[in-house]
Amino acid sequence: MLQCAGCDGVRLLSEPGMAALLRGALRGWERECLRVDPTGELACTPHPRTLGAKGTHPWITTDYAEPLLEFITPPAPDVGETLDFLRNVHRYAARRIGDEWLWAGSMPCRIGRDEDIPIAHYGTTNEARFRQVYREGLGLRYGKAMQTIAGAHYNWSLPAPFWEALYERCPQQPSLRAEVDERYFGLVRNMLRFGWLVLYLFGASPAVGASFVQGRSTRLHALGASTLYGPWATSLRMSRLGYQNRVQDKLVIGCNSLKEYVRTLDAAVRTPDPYYATLGVREGAAWKQLSAHVLQTEAEWYAPIRPKRTDAAGLRPAQALRAHGVQYVEVRLLDIDPFIDIGVHAQQAHFLDTLLLLCLLRASPPISPREYAENDENLHRVAAGGRDPRLHLLLHNREYPMRALAHRLVDDMLPVAEVLDAAHAGQEHRNALAAARACIDDPGSTPSARVLNAVQQAGGHATFALEQARVHTAALQSQPLTPFWQERMDRSVADSLTEDERLHALPQEPFEDYVARYLGG
Repeated sequence: MLQCAGCDGVRLLSEPGMAALLRGALRGWERECLRVDPTGELACTPHPRTLGAKGTHPWITTDYAEPLLEFITPPAPDVGETLDFLRNVHRYAARRIGDEWLWAGSMPCRIGRDEDIPIAHYGTTNEARFRQVYREGLGLRYGKAMQTIAGAHYNWSLPAPFWEALYERCPQQPSLRAEVDERYFGLVRNMLRFGWLVLYLFGASPAVGASFVQGRSTRLHALGASTLYGPWATSLRMSRLGYQNRVQDKLVIGCNSLKEYVRTLDAAVRTPDPYYATLGVREGAAWKQLSAHVLQTEAEWYAPIRPKRTDAAGLRPAQALRAHGVQYVEVRLLDIDPFIDIGVHAQQAHFLDTLLLLCLLRASPPISPREYAENDENLHRVAAGGRDPRLHLLLHNREYPMRALAHRLVDDMLPVAEVLDAAHAGQEHRNALAAARACIDDPGSTPSARVLNAVQQAGGHATFALEQARVHTAALQSQPLTPFWQERMDRSVADSLTEDERLHALPQEPFEDYVARYLGG
């Protein structure tokens, strides 16, 4: 199962010096989190100035909505280091949001009408207006409620010395850069095949407040008047109730090569959509969306995993990939764990490190249109009903029991976990696999089952999540920052405000020209 075009992946990792190079792998977290008031309503206050300028702060920003915080860690080679960083950012923020709380979980608090959800405002520069208009377009296309969902993204890459050593031992492409790109895209394809296991193991959103549904018809069950849930659901966030839309259901962004990915993604940004055209791009001087194309920008593509390049200033994401290749991958499958104050934990990282490395080493044939649909169907089946003991998934057009497939995949991961544990002189990766096996054998021990049980005991989603928000925010506020971290965070806030003022003092070209230049590049 680990064959890669004539090379045995585990054998390569076991060669002298190879495993040690894995210690240089980089990972980072992005955690989204709503601000709410003590009654559980969406906060209507602006992004606190005490957290800095959201457009220029490196670690504290907002996502779609003004109250949707996003905490970001820089890449680091140690799992514990990234989580410590994330915890310190949470501690700092929790002290500076007044009497508001950090919402616990992926599905939002009670929300009212779409028009009452405040879009994030970044200022008056062209870049700031571009961000805001993009978000206006998301609200116009999909509704603002969908943009209040929170998730966690895991960013992962392997170090240059590892790639050089791997290419020396098992070259498959004409250049090192082509080798790196092809292997990362092989990883992406395999994660599209196997990402359903991440939803099963770490999905934590089986229930949602009825206000989120806003009258839409669903197959969910009612718990009282205010909560809807899926009896076997793992992640409503990743189900057809969550990050979905009419056009993207039919959109295929090819992942069989970097060239295909860039071509199809760029085409989606440039292809007009008749429905979006009827919505209009502008109404007088007011912009409603950036364009009437299938995607306004590449960021609008809601993929479970993305190849990324972020160190190419001035280039659109597709252009950066075309010019410089893949820098890292962004895994977007993780729900916020409402039982954990920072929403994520180390075992997730150790499991993902093992799965990602397996996906990189494993043979990864091209994905046909039929298989794209099959992979998508498997993801939705697990999101909506992953804990159902009768659940089957599709593999080459045939149905197989989900749990048998899950055990087979974890079996394949074990040799990789052993190599990683040897490299790090520990057993965390094997422990993560043991915990995964336990969850496969006992669906009641999964986070989604535990969340659903807690929601039922609390009498509703909002009651459960609000209490978790109160407890977590208080716990974070009670954890003191060291003088080093206090000074570091204070300086980052001051620097972001200074940089924001500098950017706003620069002359700006007409916004229409800025948009045309960006999208036309």
